[in-house]
Amino acid sequence: MKDRRPHAFNHVIQFVIRLSRASEIVNDYESLATNARLFRELEKSPSQGSMIKTDICEHFLLPKVFAVSLTRHLLSSNHFLKKETDDYWDLHKWSVENLEQFWTEIWDFSGITYSRKYDKVIDLSIPLNKVPRWFEGAKLNFAENLLRYKDDRTALIIAGEDKETVYATYKEVNENAKQYAAALRKFGIKKGDIVACFMSNREEPVYAMLGTVSIGALWTGTLPLIGPEAVLNRLKQINPRILFTIDRFRNNGQEIEMLSKVKKIAEELTSLEKVIIVPSKEESKLKDISGIRNSCFLDEFLELGIEEDGTVPTMVFEQVSVSYPIFVSYTSGTTGLPKAIVHGSGGLLASIKDYCVYSNIAEGQAILSMSPVGWASWNIFTTYLFTGVKTVLFEGVPYFLSPTYLWDMVDELKLTMLNVSPSILDELEKRGYVPTEKHSLESLDLFLSGTSVVKPNNYDFVYNKIKKGIIFASGYGCTELMGGCIVFDRTLPIYRGENSCPSLGIDLECLNDSGKHVVGELGELVIKKSTPSLPLGLWGDKDGLLFHKTYFSKYPGKFVLGDLAVINPITKGVIVCCRSDETLKPKGVRFGSSEIYNIVNKFPEVRDSLCVAQYSRSNNERAVLFVKMKDGFSLNEELNTRIRQQVERELSSGHVPELILQTDAIPYNMNGKKMEIIVKKMINNMPYNAETVVNQESLKNFQNVPPYEDLKY
Repeated sequence: MKDRRPHAFNHVIQFVIRLSRASEIVNDYESLATNARLFRELEKSPSQGSMIKTDICEHFLLPKVFAVSLTRHLLSSNHFLKKETDDYWDLHKWSVENLEQFWTEIWDFSGITYSRKYDKVIDLSIPLNKVPRWFEGAKLNFAENLLRYKDDRTALIIAGEDKETVYATYKEVNENAKQYAAALRKFGIKKGDIVACFMSNREEPVYAMLGTVSIGALWTGTLPLIGPEAVLNRLKQINPRILFTIDRFRNNGQEIEMLSKVKKIAEELTSLEKVIIVPSKEESKLKDISGIRNSCFLDEFLELGIEEDGTVPTMVFEQVSVSYPIFVSYTSGTTGLPKAIVHGSGGLLASIKDYCVYSNIAEGQAILSMSPVGWASWNIFTTYLFTGVKTVLFEGVPYFLSPTYLWDMVDELKLTMLNVSPSILDELEKRGYVPTEKHSLESLDLFLSGTSVVKPNNYDFVYNKIKKGIIFASGYGCTELMGGCIVFDRTLPIYRGENSCPSLGIDLECLNDSGKHVVGELGELVIKKSTPSLPLGLWGDKDGLLFHKTYFSKYPGKFVLGDLAVINPITKGVIVCCRSDETLKPKGVRFGSSEIYNIVNKFPEVRDSLCVAQYSRSNNERAVLFVKMKDGFSLNEELNTRIRQQVERELSSGHVPELILQTDAIPYNMNGKKMEIIVKKMINNMPYNAETVVNQESLKNFQNVPPYEDLKY
């Protein structure tokens, strides 16, 4: 087995950031993008320190630092570039034009453990919609790579709203993963089986995933705050044999009881042969779980892997191809059931690239992860084990436990990087939860934000109230890529409201309705060439028709990411504006309208319903639900409350519509599809084409919906 240690993940030079108002997030995106006067001012910006004043914005510029990041240095020193360059855009151009060479360099640099090296990196003659395979011939194991370190350095720091902080070393992570793998094998889990998780952000899912993937089985999970129906909508598609779960946990100060939900899931998910319950506290072991089919507590299950002499068998890592499926994630379910997206091991290489070039992660640093299983970001955070860093797993929400809880944690655990959503930043600002004089935040180097549009005021808040001089940047990624595709680079300026640049190796375009790449105007984001983290397909989609219809039908040969954006013609930054489908994402919780319909339409008083997103001037989002009542009924306060409570019970609080209105009719097209996009455009005062609506008279019901006003504080 080949185990090549990587080059050190050392700090690269801390690059100077310039902060400017290059863009503002407003509703009129097309006017923003074509603001030629602003773009001309930016084009004239000098490279030396100065202050430019225009009647539009101020641009604070600092002297340029000529330096290269770690991967860029390696690429140029290996003569893959004809000349050394400090220009990110030159390197990006080279990376997408020489895709095979670029990913060869990433593979060689990373020190990935493998039993057989690849025969070919990729066959670029295969069209993207045929999903060309990466690193064919290679044999490796994803879990083996994450378990490369076996020493006494801290690997995991486990904290939470109602639990003491505990530490796990890399040696202990290996030992625990080995015990989980042994128990899973003894139970009969084998290559190709599926193990699921429905649990909060703790250490047990990490160990269970490592044990599962080491065998060659597949790992999947659903968010712990969603209801049993939402869980079943996902897991019934893939039929897992085992479910890891927990009895309860605390989230944002609320007690989340899990056993009643698990009972219903176990009853209806007939494929489950074992439900393994993690006791959140010692006294949890006294709870009666006999009513949950095929259930046991974790300790009882783990005993399966212990031999008669008290030892645990040596961990055996099933060697599989890079394109062998190991993860199943889920879309939001916009037009029906959530789609089950299948990923292989290629995401590990994509994550390594991001660590080295953008995050600049080094051994010993501490990274905060609040993502539970079910978010693609959870899969990404587990790969930090490959780098030797300390990953802080926080169960619950640390932001609002006290005015200084988050900042106390940064200093106490010496956190290097935070990733906080824009909605949380808004709430922190509203409450005045900022660092005090006692907080140094000396360790904090990088502050990232994403999951929804990062607004200009978020930049001001971070720089003015949290830490001056910190790198604050937004990123853009998606479940389909299990990672980011628009990032920031430490040699590039950071502009308010913009994502700085496409990631290396990502050939990104912004297409108009005619399929033409556009700059300075609204278009749909697509990927032109393959990347190792591209999904292998959709589970159960044997002929690939649904996969191709979803991602390739609109622009043949190009992978559609599902969001609309504008590329700034001067800065080259990407302003992600809104989703191109009907997916909702209020407060960063992304879901499909069909999940709401599945609940609301069960009410005997409701005949039909329609749920869409409405945006404020600063691009905050809320869900608006329209209900058509049966004869003799009306939407009163009591029904309004019952709908909200049922949605929260079955799905989550993030799914609850902020505004519920009664309507006389729901618009449909000739194929019987609800015209959500038409209503969405109407209530957001956007141009729309209603010629496909068969019941045109229904549209009058949506002409006077109250606007979504930003809170003033």
